Amino acid sequence: MNGQTDGQAPQPKGGKLAAGRKAGPPQTGPIWSRRDRPYNFFGSLRALLKYLGKYKWGIFLGVLCVMIGSLLSVIGPQLLKDISDTIYDGIGGDMDMERIEHLTLILIALYAGSVLFNTMEHIIIPVVSQKVANKLRMDLIHKINLLPLNFYDNSSTGDVMSRLTNDADTVGEHSGISFSLFASALTSLVGCVVMMFYTNVTLACICILPPLLGFIIMRLIISRTQKYYVRQSKDLGAMNGLVEEVYYGHNIVAAYGNEEQCRRRFEEINNDLYKSNYKTRFITSSIPQMMGFISNLGYVLVCVVGSMMIISGEITYGVIVAFIVYVRLFGFPLLQMSEAVASLQSVAASSERIFDLLNAPEMEDESSKNIEIDKVVGSVEFRDVSFSYIEDVEIIHHFSMDVEPGEKIAIVGPTGAGKTTIVNLLMRFYEVDSGDILIDGISTKDLRRDQVHRMFSMVLQDPWLFNGTVRENLVFNKDGVTQEALDDACRSVGIYDYIQSLPDGYDTKINDSIGMSAGQRQQMTIARSIIADAPMVIFDEATSSVDTRTEKQIQNALGKLTDNRTSFIIAHRLSTIMDCDKIIVMKEGRIEETGSHEELLAKGGFYSELYRSQFENCD
Repeated sequence: MNGQTDGQAPQPKGGKLAAGRKAGPPQTGPIWSRRDRPYNFFGSLRALLKYLGKYKWGIFLGVLCVMIGSLLSVIGPQLLKDISDTIYDGIGGDMDMERIEHLTLILIALYAGSVLFNTMEHIIIPVVSQKVANKLRMDLIHKINLLPLNFYDNSSTGDVMSRLTNDADTVGEHSGISFSLFASALTSLVGCVVMMFYTNVTLACICILPPLLGFIIMRLIISRTQKYYVRQSKDLGAMNGLVEEVYYGHNIVAAYGNEEQCRRRFEEINNDLYKSNYKTRFITSSIPQMMGFISNLGYVLVCVVGSMMIISGEITYGVIVAFIVYVRLFGFPLLQMSEAVASLQSVAASSERIFDLLNAPEMEDESSKNIEIDKVVGSVEFRDVSFSYIEDVEIIHHFSMDVEPGEKIAIVGPTGAGKTTIVNLLMRFYEVDSGDILIDGISTKDLRRDQVHRMFSMVLQDPWLFNGTVRENLVFNKDGVTQEALDDACRSVGIYDYIQSLPDGYDTKINDSIGMSAGQRQQMTIARSIIADAPMVIFDEATSSVDTRTEKQIQNALGKLTDNRTSFIIAHRLSTIMDCDKIIVMKEGRIEETGSHEELLAKGGFYSELYRSQFENCD
């Protein structure tokens, strides 16, 4: 079931959940209502930091390691200054080799320690990042199973997939690295400033001004790129949605000669993605060049001003050596910080999309429902049920029906009459707006959804097979199925000979190379329903894609499957439901007529018109 009423379900307007969805209070609103909401950079990062939970200590340890490594690197130039001054003082006199060796060993130890701590950070952060990505994907998959069907009715499959893959990978891979890079840059920046002022105030002021000016310019540039990172994530999701949609319906696209329009749509989205990517990359890549120029400007100022100060006797030669290193160290963290901020922008944009999904309203928690049914008898009662996909646009009106155990009920009517919606409500894919549905006298609202689902075997209009073997598709979550049961089910629906003709029989992988037709796929799903052996059966246009001969085989199998089982059969082919105990004729969400095939024909009403028009067309 796809949550639609014999066609495409109406779409909720204004970002509002459809009426009657008992999905719990929305935390941040459904995704479709937030697409044009202003981007919140810091809010997204706060949500991410809160989400990291137990992984925050791993990230903290990695950040601590990189901060210690940065501090050790910042201390190094002071020793270089002392070594240079000692060598300069020893020129033309006694060279203090013992002091030089001592300072050199300490300097080597500092840089070795810096390398050690930075290496530890490069080990810890990637491991934590992959764990974060793994947790995100697991939580997203878990969340997807908790979302109501109306979420999928109003979301692009490709966009949801993009959040699960691209956005989760972006957050997982770059979150820890961005934080550690930012911490390293900030530590080096503050350390350099402190050590430069400690060494010489005048040169410190001269060296700091150009990078600070560059940092201000960089911040202005970055503030204008945030929207492009958000647009880039959205464009990527739109592209995934289009590719999934066109690839899935490739045959239809080709049959209607719509390739050109699809190509134009792809080009439009691809051009938007190119523009957003280009703008983020161009602006981001220009920052290192600007910072490189400013760093070189700092070298010039140190050399010119420092030389003049040496001549005047204000500083020693070693101070210039130290400041040349500090200029390099001071410019590098500014560059690092620009990269960290750019990376954090991408992380924040992806985080926002992920948390929109994680915070979407879920179905009602049913862990407190503990009613157990030992044996399902199969009586079903609809009590004055009304339902609407869109608030105030009711499509099922006061529907009431009693079904006795073992009865075979057919639901017929024109497209859009509400046939599939009735079955969706019975299965609790959607919640009724008013009224109630009871199974064996118990309201389905008092039962867990999984309990209701286990009561039914289902065969849908569109045959669904997953990427696995024939056997895996037939058994499908059913334990203890014997080979004899498999053979009997496949023979009864007429698919046994085809399976035996496959290279590996039941162990053949299902893919395009085996040439399975739509009708054969439908036969497989019907065999799966027979194997499931549930107390009740639902057939939704189950013979719509098979030929007349196969249809007769399926009808025979259906007779065996529905024997002593309560069955609901949705059909447009009236020839498949003539032997049903009761036929419910629906029109515009209401019951138009009820009775057996003969009774309804004798009435000469709406069913009779449907029957005559169908068989007259056949003639």
